[in-house]
Amino acid sequence: MYKLIVCDMDETLLADNKTITPRTVEAVKRAVKKGVRFAPNTGRGFLSVQGNLETLGLKNVPGQYVISYNGAAIVENKDNRVIKTETMNFETVKELFRLGIAHPEYCVHVYTVDGLYIWNLNDDELAYIDGRLDGYEQPEEESIEFLRETPITKIIFNVPSEDERLALQKYVQENFEEPLNITFSSDRYIEFNSRKADKGQATLHLGELLGIRPEEIIAIGDNGNDVPMIKAAGLGVSVANGREFVKEIADYVTEADNNHDAVAEVIEKFID
Repeated sequence: MYKLIVCDMDETLLADNKTITPRTVEAVKRAVKKGVRFAPNTGRGFLSVQGNLETLGLKNVPGQYVISYNGAAIVENKDNRVIKTETMNFETVKELFRLGIAHPEYCVHVYTVDGLYIWNLNDDELAYIDGRLDGYEQPEEESIEFLRETPITKIIFNVPSEDERLALQKYVQENFEEPLNITFSSDRYIEFNSRKADKGQATLHLGELLGIRPEEIIAIGDNGNDVPMIKAAGLGVSVANGREFVKEIADYVTEADNNHDAVAEVIEKFID
């Protein structure tokens, strides 16, 4: 029996209209009622998914969790208790920030454990994050010195071109001294984390905390930052709208996409 489901949010659990479909809500609630833990495993901050947790009946519930920032934080829903973080070296983040801010067309996001700062916010990015992110700040100064003493979990750039994202990945891998976990999400972001932070490592750590073995875990996702958890779980799932390279490594590919109850399909097939 599967005891833990970890699930990506955007383009997986959420439909394109940024909501969770009623059938999926009911499927998650059934699984939880049977004793299955359901943990959103997202690149976003845990504070940004509170409305979704409320929809699922998981907000402020003890023994239920969110994995945030691509695995850089594990948070118990009860009182948003942070139980584990993997933060980044400030000088490395500063160097990445300089790289991103040098391109006015790149929107740069810097995440702390409980905050988000955004530079170069344009209309396209604003439309995408509306309904997904709130409570962020837009500093006027092109500097992150004010965060020097604040733990940073992740920095990302919105880079519209996939070729540019791949070129940036190669550049950073070849020119930065510190090895980083570099991933892609939503077909728009390149994301940088500590090497110790990815969705797979965090999934296994949460499972260990709960006494749940890897083979008792289902992981559901769609894009590059989901690959580590899909590989780590006993059942790795790509939704139908997932990238081809994600489908290739998944144990199961849903017939439905994120707009048509893909997560419900998984629960109905493997839990109900």
